[in-house]
Amino acid sequence: MSEFTGKSVMVLGGSRGIGAAIVRHFVAAGAKVQFSYSGSPDAAAAVAAETGATAVKADSANRDELIAAVAAAGALDIMIINAGVAIMGDPLTLDPDAVDRLIDINVRAVYFAGVEAGRQMHDNGRIIIIGSVNGDRVPGPGFTAYAMSKSAVQGAARGLARDFGPRGITVNVVQPGPVDTDMNPAGGPMAPMMHGAMAIKRHAHADEVASMVLFLANPVAAMITGTTQTIDGGLGI
Repeated sequence: MSEFTGKSVMVLGGSRGIGAAIVRHFVAAGAKVQFSYSGSPDAAAAVAAETGATAVKADSANRDELIAAVAAAGALDIMIINAGVAIMGDPLTLDPDAVDRLIDINVRAVYFAGVEAGRQMHDNGRIIIIGSVNGDRVPGPGFTAYAMSKSAVQGAARGLARDFGPRGITVNVVQPGPVDTDMNPAGGPMAPMMHGAMAIKRHAHADEVASMVLFLANPVAAMITGTTQTIDGGLGI
């Protein structure tokens, strides 16, 4: 993976789970990595100490703070937009403020971070957004707000792919299904239901998602843009 030696990478939401795995993989491949965090300072400090990556405090729900953090990153080669939240429940009773925060982080932050990254980015750069298989498939009740936000991510990626394509910048979405993280552990109470709908009946590992991200960031993926790349063990087939 010497293609990433010296490359400037920013990962939004890199302190835990999939984001932390992405940070580790890029650092191991020689990249210079910055990552943002908001509510997990101890986890961010641990990832920074382990990898040598730079942790940057920035709340993705705060537009001005987010844009300032991306602008301060300088001329990026690769931007990974991973920060996201999930809330589930009856749309008739969900807290409207919680839904607004979900939209701020899962939708508005994707747009503003993607635009600012494009402003700062070298030609032939990469923008990769971590979405969800729920952007394509709603497996049951209670997913309305989350699924809406992840479908919106697809539209943002296709639009930015058109806007930035003349500069050789690709924009793609990676859509995981169940991934073994603290938010959705492989041994959690929902696991049997999820595995029952999958062809490969297990949670993915965060490293598997990170490997797909690194493939899309690689020069060999220069003609892949505006796509959704799903890694869900067959949940959506």
